[in-house]
Amino acid sequence: MVSIIVVTRAALLIARGSAWAVEEHLRARGADCVAVDAGDPTRVYCGTLGSGLFRSRDGGRNWESAAPGIEHEAITAVAVGRAERSDGFGIVYAGTEPSAVFRSETGGDTWVDLGGLRALPSASTWSFPPRPHTHHVRWIEADVTADGRVFVAIEAGALVRTFDGGQTWHDRVRGGPYDTHKAATHPLAPGRIYSAAGDGYFESEDGGDSWRSPEDGLRHRYLVDIAVNPADPDAVVVSAADGPFVAYRPQSAEAYVYRRTGGQRWEKAMSGLPDATGTTASRFATHASEPGVIYAANNRGLFRSDDAGRSWKILDVSWPKPGPTEGVAALACLPE
Repeated sequence: MVSIIVVTRAALLIARGSAWAVEEHLRARGADCVAVDAGDPTRVYCGTLGSGLFRSRDGGRNWESAAPGIEHEAITAVAVGRAERSDGFGIVYAGTEPSAVFRSETGGDTWVDLGGLRALPSASTWSFPPRPHTHHVRWIEADVTADGRVFVAIEAGALVRTFDGGQTWHDRVRGGPYDTHKAATHPLAPGRIYSAAGDGYFESEDGGDSWRSPEDGLRHRYLVDIAVNPADPDAVVVSAADGPFVAYRPQSAEAYVYRRTGGQRWEKAMSGLPDATGTTASRFATHASEPGVIYAANNRGLFRSDDAGRSWKILDVSWPKPGPTEGVAALACLPE
């Protein structure tokens, strides 16, 4: 059994146990992103839009500021890589607006600015369309198959890489995604990287050196999130819409879920999910302890699939108001 962390702008919510009892944390802090240390799941990190980075050292029950040395208050992405130190801490990466990445080897006690990111040739072209004077790190993916290999998505303008934990950086490549919203790696597919992007779906089999875009059957190509079956790297689900104006706001939303297996064409995977009209783009989460299980959350609630996205069931959760009704910013599994 895992607990589920649901990040909304109003609060960070944790649904625990078989009864899905909900705890509310960081209310009105502008919670935006979350990451769990797979090596030590008592350690959880939450980035906020204006209040910096928070850390829990007891599985999300209590929270404290964890941003000494991070000069920006808008933490837009956070990830934990595999432990590289004898003390067992996973390497924590925090991304900000404006675009910068910071690294901590001390579980968030101290941070180092990985300034080489901002020296990449493409940096002068990065721009977030609604606020073109700025840009931010949308996602950080610490590769689960290679220590030190980290993918950083800039919104908008680039998916860039480091192979040494941020000491040196490699710029975007021709044919790669421009506007990645979420990237993923898989322990059973070394070298593979998946990208759900505003400009479509992308996959690389060589660690991001080259890319392809298998989109047959994918009728909505503004992608927001992605999940891969923990037991099968060829079973992928994405949340999709026609564009940003129908992806995030319940009043105008029309969002879908698609599924692809074994390299076949994409198919809609809406069985058990609410109608697309009025439903925000789903966020997904999986955990290695639950093969074939994918969780999805949107403004209509929290859903679970035990057949890798073929069908879904809503979970009976009593949310504190407003709960997820205005949409979900991030989702994560928290093993108990």
